[in-house]
Formats: sequence, C-alpha cells, structure tokens
Amino acid sequence: MNNVFEKIHAIGILPVIALDEAAQAVPLARALAAGGIPAAEVTFRTEAGEEAIRRIAQEVPEVLVGAGTILTTEQADRAVNAGARFIVSPGTNAKVVYHCQELGAHPIPGAVTPTEIETAMELGLDTLKFFPAEPSGGLGMIKALSAPYTQVKFIPTGGISAANVGEYLKYPKILACGGSWMVKKDLINARKFDEIQAMAAEAAAIVRLVREGR
Repeated sequence: MNNVFEKIHAIGILPVIALDEAAQAVPLARALAAGGIPAAEVTFRTEAGEEAIRRIAQEVPEVLVGAGTILTTEQADRAVNAGARFIVSPGTNAKVVYHCQELGAHPIPGAVTPTEIETAMELGLDTLKFFPAEPSGGLGMIKALSAPYTQVKFIPTGGISAANVGEYLKYPKILACGGSWMVKKDLINARKFDEIQAMAAEAAAIVRLVREGR
C-alpha cells in the first residue's frame, strides 16, 4: 500500500462531507482531528467543495483531505490544485482514473459488480469504493466478491453508520469505511462542532476496538 492508503487504513473511517459554506471547513476538520478521525472526503456536490479542500489542506494539514463525487477530469484538476490527496468517484471512469494517475493523485473509483472490479483492476487499481454499500448487498456482497478478487480492498460507503461500521471493519478486505453520520449537514450548519468531535471520538473508539480484536 502507498502512504495515502496506509493512512486511510490506520484511521479506519473516511468522513464524507458536503459543505454549503467553505467557512465551515476548517472548524469541521479540526473537530474531526480532535476526535481521532483526521481525514475528510469533501464532495464536489456543492459549490463550496473546492474551496473547502483548499482551506483544509492549508490550515489543517494534519487532516488527510481528498475530493469526492469527482466525475470529470476538469473536476479532478480543480480538486488536486486545491490540495486533494485522493480522488473518489461513484463509478469507474477510465479517463478520470488515468488523469488522476498522471496528476499524482490516488483515484478511488466505485465498483459493485465483477465487471466494474475487473475494469478497475485493468487500470492498475486494487483499492475501490463500494458504493452504495448497503443497497448493493452490504458486507455479504463484499465477502462474495472478495472470493475471486482476493487482492482487492474495499472502502464501503452508503448506509454505513455507528451501528454497523464495526462489522464491516472486522472483515480484512475492508480498508476503511466511508460515512457521513458524524458530519451530518444539520450539525455542520448549526456549527455544533463539539457534537461532531464527540461522534468522531465514538467512531475512532469503534475502530480501536475492532483492531484490538474486541
């Protein structure tokens, strides 16, 4: 594994964040880091995404920041220029993957079927987003897919919560889990960063318990 994926694995949880205002980015990133989850996948679903990544990268460098919902090479350029270390997409787009590799960013495309996994493998990838996780069969589907694709690691996202993240993390083919339960938009907009820090700490505690075999 390269350094970025090693860090994602060590953290265990990848918060998926949609921000309405770039000004929310730094206090949110600091709350996550203080809670023991120094990572953020900031989606390009909102206009604030690019600037939010830039502010986190510059002002909270201890947080591993990446971009989510990247659908085009132009978005990838903007995300990397803003400071994104990894690029997450909901599907596998060869053009975007190749472009990210040329930029030196780490693409994490989505795949939920054997064909999509093999397409990603042909692009030289072995770490994939499994999205949407729960609607696509959840942990059971990941276990079934892992049988023929033994070298692939997954980051399931979609329907992951504090209630089920521990079960996902116990499976060795799970690199980390993506989720938004600790960074809900209503908490961010209300600037309830103390609550976000507390929920991040709870998530970090689940990761520790799983990794310690408890």
